[in-house]
Amino acid sequence: MNSLLKRQIRKYLSEELASNKDLEQFLYAVNSSYNNYDEQFIMLQRAMSLSSEELFNANQQLREEAQAQQDVINKLKRVIETLKFYELPENNTSDNIDLDGLKLVEFIDNQTKEIVEINKQREALLNELAHQNQELSDYAHMVSHDLKSPLRSIDTLTAWLKQDYSESLDQTGKENLKLIRNNVEKMDLLIKGILDYSTIDKNKTELYNVNLNVLVEDILNIIEIPNHIKVLIKQPLPTVKGDKYRLQQLFQNLITNAINYNNKEKGYVEIGFEDQEPFWQFYIKDNGKGIEEKYFEKIFKTFQKLENNPSSTGIGLSIVKKIVDVYSGKIWLKSAVNKGTTFFFTLKK
Repeated sequence: MNSLLKRQIRKYLSEELASNKDLEQFLYAVNSSYNNYDEQFIMLQRAMSLSSEELFNANQQLREEAQAQQDVINKLKRVIETLKFYELPENNTSDNIDLDGLKLVEFIDNQTKEIVEINKQREALLNELAHQNQELSDYAHMVSHDLKSPLRSIDTLTAWLKQDYSESLDQTGKENLKLIRNNVEKMDLLIKGILDYSTIDKNKTELYNVNLNVLVEDILNIIEIPNHIKVLIKQPLPTVKGDKYRLQQLFQNLITNAINYNNKEKGYVEIGFEDQEPFWQFYIKDNGKGIEEKYFEKIFKTFQKLENNPSSTGIGLSIVKKIVDVYSGKIWLKSAVNKGTTFFFTLKK
């Protein structure tokens, strides 16, 4: 059995309860879960952190380059048609290369064929990247499904243990059972975050009007806001084109982070925006712990955390950045240690 759990069980359960044969099923399930959980989860972390963002960025870059090349091809085709129509006489180029009209047409035609061939190679690479990205998504779903099964078993068995042996367990034993269930819940949220991250750019949804005033109000009603922190909305927020679920993920992650990492006796979180044609530029500002500049890029990587916060999964800001990328926007921050942080991001109108 996992040594940590074995030690904890021996330490906090009574001798009679620890030797009770009715606990064997529960102990066996916990042991089986720990045997395969760590290895599978490490594999998933590596795959997600090393591959997903690289594939997404490479895919976007190659598509932009392919579009630029297609524009060049179209212009060259127009030049060729113009030259053929006018049947240009011999002429000297600025490079002192003698080309008559026909030679110039042939030269441009050959260049066009080379560009077309390059585009074919790039399209093949794009298809391969799309294939690998799909495999990564399938892998994330498969492993996450395998992780959920033992978690459900542990959650069920701890519930049975609490119910059947509530009179035998002392206060420490009950607290440890609660701790187990809390960690199961945290792991379930982490798995959900992994699935959300892996499918953000896969689900193509129609854009429609989303009233951000209603959306942010709903978020503030469902998250926990400590009494010493005030959330301020500087002015009525605009209505934007997008998907409500993705926009909720975007704002909720940033607002929750601003609350969770605020260490001031009187904390605040400020939400606002500026109209910067053709974008809306939003900001979420806090007076919390702040972030050192050397970590500005690291925090957007999957599974990267600046401190060992039990409530953090290390995926939230990765999801935020990916959503902003999907909407062709940008995200950045300004921060000073012990003074606070402001996250900025843009969304197309």
